Amino acid sequence: MNDGSAGVFDLSSRYSSKPRECVVVDSKISPLSGFRNLASPIFEVFGFKSNIRFTWRGYVASVLQTTISWLGEHQLVPEQFWYDPQRAIITAYEKTDQDILSHSDLGRGGSTAVTAILLNGRHLWVANVGDSRAVLSQGGQAIQMTIDHEPNTERLSIEDKGGFVSNMPGDVPRVNGQLAVSRAFGDKSLKTHLRSDPDVKDSSIDDRTDVLVLASDGLWKVMANQEAIDIARRIKDPLKAAKELTGEALRRDSKDDISCIVVRFRG
Repeated sequence: MNDGSAGVFDLSSRYSSKPRECVVVDSKISPLSGFRNLASPIFEVFGFKSNIRFTWRGYVASVLQTTISWLGEHQLVPEQFWYDPQRAIITAYEKTDQDILSHSDLGRGGSTAVTAILLNGRHLWVANVGDSRAVLSQGGQAIQMTIDHEPNTERLSIEDKGGFVSNMPGDVPRVNGQLAVSRAFGDKSLKTHLRSDPDVKDSSIDDRTDVLVLASDGLWKVMANQEAIDIARRIKDPLKAAKELTGEALRRDSKDDISCIVVRFRG
């Protein structure tokens, strides 16, 4: 998929004590180092909950890329990685969580995440923890590729670990009355009651697949999956599409961090 491209737009929380910060990236889908003639771009969105925003941006993707590149540098058969990409992705998430937890300066900091890796330009693997979400367009139809990890849906797992789910304070179910997701990186003070393993899903990319949107909950709390896909498909430039999705979420008074990637598989 040499004609594919991606655009990224990122805004920190409007309620942060710091000014809103923005990062814009425009990139082409190109072969990943380590394998010749193999287009395997990796995309990642972190839904940051505190001060780990810039330290850990791109970290899961970096771990995945390092794994793939290592195979290539050691002249291992590529199929050895393709044999179990799900395990490679889960391992990358586990390493990311361990590395975040090892930094005591982060305190109670935590993050959700969603990643996508495109193998051979034909096979898409998507993973997430928390409520960062990936939505794929096939024939214009929005297909949610991820699972929102909410405390109510994983209540038994939380309670089995000695935690509890409460709607107090407020009216949103929270782990131990604090965190509104049941899986996350970091969050050391709640770690014994949380999970950080991702749900992983794969899909074939064909002529009907045109757009992928990955975003943190700041977008999805104010916008339906189909709405996001319709906007992303209407705007041919993925960078402009990511900006428009972010802008529309702001116009709808989104109060959470908004990180958004739009991937266009064809022009």
